[in-house]
Amino acid sequence: MYTNVTSILSYEDAVDLRNRYIGKSCSLFYRDDPLKIVRAYKQYMYDDKGNEYLDCINNVAHVGHCHPLVVQSECHQAATLCTNSRFLHDNMLLYAQKLVSLFPPSLSVCFFVNSGSEANDLALQLAQCHTQAGDVITVDDAYHGHLIPLVAISPYKYKQRKFYNKPDWVHVASVPDTYNGRYRRQSDDENTDFGLLYAKEVENIIKNVQIRNRKIAAFIAESLLSCAGQILLPSNYLRNVYQYVREAGGVCIADEVQVGFGRVGTHWWAFQLQGEDVIPDIVTLGKPMGNGHPISAVVTTAAIADSFYKAGGGYFNTFGGNPVSCAIALSVLHVIESEDLMKNAYEVGIYILDLLNQLQIKHEIIGDVRGIGLFIGIELVRDRVTKEPAITEAKTVCDLLKKNFIIVSRDGLHGNILKLKPPMVFTKQNANIFIEKLDNILSNLIL
Repeated sequence: MYTNVTSILSYEDAVDLRNRYIGKSCSLFYRDDPLKIVRAYKQYMYDDKGNEYLDCINNVAHVGHCHPLVVQSECHQAATLCTNSRFLHDNMLLYAQKLVSLFPPSLSVCFFVNSGSEANDLALQLAQCHTQAGDVITVDDAYHGHLIPLVAISPYKYKQRKFYNKPDWVHVASVPDTYNGRYRRQSDDENTDFGLLYAKEVENIIKNVQIRNRKIAAFIAESLLSCAGQILLPSNYLRNVYQYVREAGGVCIADEVQVGFGRVGTHWWAFQLQGEDVIPDIVTLGKPMGNGHPISAVVTTAAIADSFYKAGGGYFNTFGGNPVSCAIALSVLHVIESEDLMKNAYEVGIYILDLLNQLQIKHEIIGDVRGIGLFIGIELVRDRVTKEPAITEAKTVCDLLKKNFIIVSRDGLHGNILKLKPPMVFTKQNANIFIEKLDNILSNLIL
């Protein structure tokens, strides 16, 4: 039962102080009319006026906002010990043991850090150290973090920056988007291997790099493309790409920061959707790992970890893997398993996709519906033939959903893809409410 939480600041004062003291580059949802959220529980968030909102986007609160077991674990450990991770502590060791048990056997060594950006930065260091090479292949419209090397491999980020020049060690492959990408599915092309077509672009990049007497250190890609527009990789894409990269002496990095920990419903990790034999050399984890608490990790092979160690210099991260963070992370894994949240993601995901496919028949503005588990994208277009992005309309839809007490955001370079990445406790009843409100909004939307 929700009881109102008294805010220290009035809404007006909060907006004023935000504008005065927080950098304007730090974005807010609904910038023109931001929500002041004071409490959250499970898949619901509550504003300073006591309104309840259905949360459709907080993949960070993976097992639900303020899950009692997670909160209890955090409080107990914080009241006992929180210290530098350079001391021995059971929580880190037990968590590492549990975490690697969820991966293929070759991925057996952990490094703990505090954010997805730190994880991806360390992954690049590991790859470049192991291969003694510098060049990296990334995917267009990808986002891997805010640190300087990560902005360089994040076209989604640097395309929005004026005067940015991509470094010559970064090479960009096309988004493997079969709806609106370079190679698009048609009604009569059931036998087309889109994964191979897009992978061949990576092979060509490698050949061009080699012609210049340079070497590939790594290929990095999200196992499902989030900021690029909630895109599922076509079958055989990673299988072929990983082969080409390894033949060139590089290593393969799977960014699972946004899509890991069972979100796809059928596997713990989204890269497993590409086949049991498709195994990266380095995996990065983050956001849902601590259910909102800052903890992330890099999981890699013993050989790559050993190369990093032999290179010298050591590595430590003051707070990465601290006792409190690992206690929380352990409780998150326990909740996923004990509450069967992967099964819930699978069943509710199928249910939502079925309802969205019915809406697509009804509303011309829905150009494409795609997803798996609780990772879903709804691409809005002004014309299904030209696939012109419905940018203004997508923003309007999000604003109107907010007025109907549903929190939804947009993704993709043009911001025309509605994204659904809710907490894993999202239900079919929640889906019905979302679909009903979306249907009403689209029925009255003026194009």
